[in-house]
Amino acid sequence: MAKDCSFDIVSEFDKQELVNAIDQVKRDLTSRFDLKNSNSSIELEADKSITITTNDDMKLRNIFDILQTKLVKRGISIKILDAQPIENALGGNVRQVYNLKKGLSQELAKKIVADIKNSKLKVQASIQGEQVRVTGKSKDDLQEVIQMLRKNEDKYDIPLQFTNYR
Repeated sequence: MAKDCSFDIVSEFDKQELVNAIDQVKRDLTSRFDLKNSNSSIELEADKSITITTNDDMKLRNIFDILQTKLVKRGISIKILDAQPIENALGGNVRQVYNLKKGLSQELAKKIVADIKNSKLKVQASIQGEQVRVTGKSKDDLQEVIQMLRKNEDKYDIPLQFTNYR
């Protein structure tokens, strides 16, 4: 009897790499000439959001650019950042919160399952919490599913990882 092969589709990020990137941005805030003495700060709140507080919009954009650079260098997709509106903070400062996207929402999981079924490959996809499990008899079919999802990743607006490949 042939054994089924499977893999999981998830959307996660490495928490330690995120902490390291935030620490690097904090170091840049104290050393960069244009950001010195600007009363700027960046905080990671319980792996749920990143908050940037500074004097004006220009510095806010600069800090965000630094953050994006550090994330990309550490292999974290910037698609995990969900920008909230800029708000006024105490002392004439501005603040922006970036919520961190993690896990697949039910709507997105259903969309991924529908795309897999429309591909007409001999695989089954099932939603399991915040991930999608894909099973099939042929490893080649599973590889084709991964290639199709990577090609269409922009459509999902969230980074996808493929884990537990067996």
